[in-house]
Amino acid sequence: MGEFWPVPDALAYLAGHWRVERSVRDLSSGDEGEFSGTTVFGRLEGDGPPDTGLLHEESGTFVWQGVGRPAERTLRFLPGATPGTADVRFADGRPFHDLDLTSGRHIADHPCSADLYRGEFTVRDEDHWRTVWRVRGPAKDLVLTTDYARVDAGYAREG
Repeated sequence: MGEFWPVPDALAYLAGHWRVERSVRDLSSGDEGEFSGTTVFGRLEGDGPPDTGLLHEESGTFVWQGVGRPAERTLRFLPGATPGTADVRFADGRPFHDLDLTSGRHIADHPCSADLYRGEFTVRDEDHWRTVWRVRGPAKDLVLTTDYARVDAGYAREG
């Protein structure tokens, strides 16, 4: 696809249930794995107003070298510095990356020890988006490609 689908508000777009398919390629060893599961972007618990952010809960099965194991992760998507953007944090509150989907495409970097994670986020339409993380450094040489497909009713685009 040559065009991206602009999203005026990342948190509003992401809210809901998504089917997740991820491929993981280790470019140094040639090994490949895959994750299949779901991601739920639900309201953060607490006393704050509803627009305080989303809790990203991902769960499923990760298969690596023929062995399947349960896998899960939790992230926090908070309102970003400018309207419509998000500040993505790990479950413990440490910063992960920023997210601005207003053009339908965003690139973010996350240094992790001596490795650098570079993520490209692309929105294909109201119910499909993709992330591609390229991880380079002394410890890792990976490509992680994740496709998200909305499970619940279509996104009601504002504007």
